[in-house]
Amino acid sequence: MIKSMTGFGKGEVVCGDKKFRVELRSLNSKQLDLSIKLPGKYRAAEAEVRNIITRELQRGKVDCFITVETAVAETSAHINTEAFKAYAAELRKACGEVSLEVDDSALVQSLLRLPDVVTTEEREVSAEEISAIVEAAKTAAAELNAFRVQEGAILIADLLKRIDLIEQYRHEVEPFESARVDTIKNRIRENIEKLQLEVDNNRLEQEMIFYIEKLDITEEKVRLDNHCRYFREVAAEEEAPGRKLGFIAQELGREINTMGSKSNEANMQRLVVKMKDELEKIKEQVLNIL
Repeated sequence: MIKSMTGFGKGEVVCGDKKFRVELRSLNSKQLDLSIKLPGKYRAAEAEVRNIITRELQRGKVDCFITVETAVAETSAHINTEAFKAYAAELRKACGEVSLEVDDSALVQSLLRLPDVVTTEEREVSAEEISAIVEAAKTAAAELNAFRVQEGAILIADLLKRIDLIEQYRHEVEPFESARVDTIKNRIRENIEKLQLEVDNNRLEQEMIFYIEKLDITEEKVRLDNHCRYFREVAAEEEAPGRKLGFIAQELGREINTMGSKSNEANMQRLVVKMKDELEKIKEQVLNIL
């Protein structure tokens, strides 16, 4: 099943008073280029999320965003009441001894800056929360894969249509190919007559045959047909054919370029240009195939 490397997937799982959301965005890339962004306290889930994405998506530039929503206000800050009282009593006593008036708001601000008055308690992440993130990641990966399959069907249909066009143009070359032989022979004879040279007709025929054989594109046509057929086979049989289809496209390019260099005829060259145009579109689209 052909898949695109472009897609989006989202998964959400509720655990207690928290909702965990995992969003995946994917673009084309030669390898798996994975970036995961999540709250620092949930780093324990990163390794398993990475393994899921690596296993399910295989290739692509993937951005993973993990966010947490909570239904209640939550803070890890804690005021040490005993320390607050002790500091306040000492400050009031000191101010009284030197006859200073105490402003309550200024006193509170000063007290909150003193050591051990405000402490931070990091709540331990539960196993249920880690499991919720993992489940959300699985859902997001499955949704992204479904998107990729849908896009892949569209891409491969377009690619096969362009392969058909290349074959069509290849067959349209044949009438001009046979006609150009007579054109080349007549052109050579006309040039010899203009120069008024005496030539050995037998030797001239041999040289013309040798020259025309160099322009023969039979081998290129056969190889081009084979490459087109192999392109279809790989697209139909392999699950992740992107790289292989790219290599086949390169081989198609070699044969088409050789045909162009041997054409020596305006109509054939126009058809070669059309084949090159379709091939460039194929190369662009193949980059998006997994």
